[in-house]
Amino acid sequence: MTALAAAHAVKPAEAPIMNPLEIISRHYEPGPLQSLLIAHSVLVARKARELGEKLIDREVPVDLEFLTEASLLHDIGIRFCRAEEILCHGEEPYIRHGVIGREILEKEGLPRHALVCERHTGSGITVAEVREKKLPIPERDYLPLSIEEKIVCVADKFYSKNPDRIWEEKTPETILLSLSKWGEDVTRRWDRLWEEIGPG
Repeated sequence: MTALAAAHAVKPAEAPIMNPLEIISRHYEPGPLQSLLIAHSVLVARKARELGEKLIDREVPVDLEFLTEASLLHDIGIRFCRAEEILCHGEEPYIRHGVIGREILEKEGLPRHALVCERHTGSGITVAEVREKKLPIPERDYLPLSIEEKIVCVADKFYSKNPDRIWEEKTPETILLSLSKWGEDVTRRWDRLWEEIGPG
């Protein structure tokens, strides 16, 4: 075998497998908050896979591997926020957890996953809402755009991180009711997301 043939025969090194739970463990000490985050994220990932598989059955292309990874990482920013009812004792307003999650995952070299973090809150947030409500996040749109971003945004609404209700799956009607307190624009966006992503 010539040197050139030998060089072509060598298989390129495979990229290391990305392990979302390993990434979480680098940012969360073992304890109640890590356990809560993982439990919630696994439930959201399961729901997202369920919705994704039904979309594939309808011939909508969905990257299920990425969808699962992003679902498991979508709330990685919560520990820096203050929401004591879900064991978060940080200093940042809770609405910033998506922005913080994006920063964490960008540093991890995962820019696509990072956008899922930033765009999963509520039914998405518009730059106009950021300005009008004086939200403590950078002035830009936070609307889910890709099919995977939309699926995670929807799947996340089915599960609370409240430790007393973490295993309870909400109904679409309950989700709509809980979102209604944020106004008609939010519920209209949810209706459009559910129409696109829901099982039909």
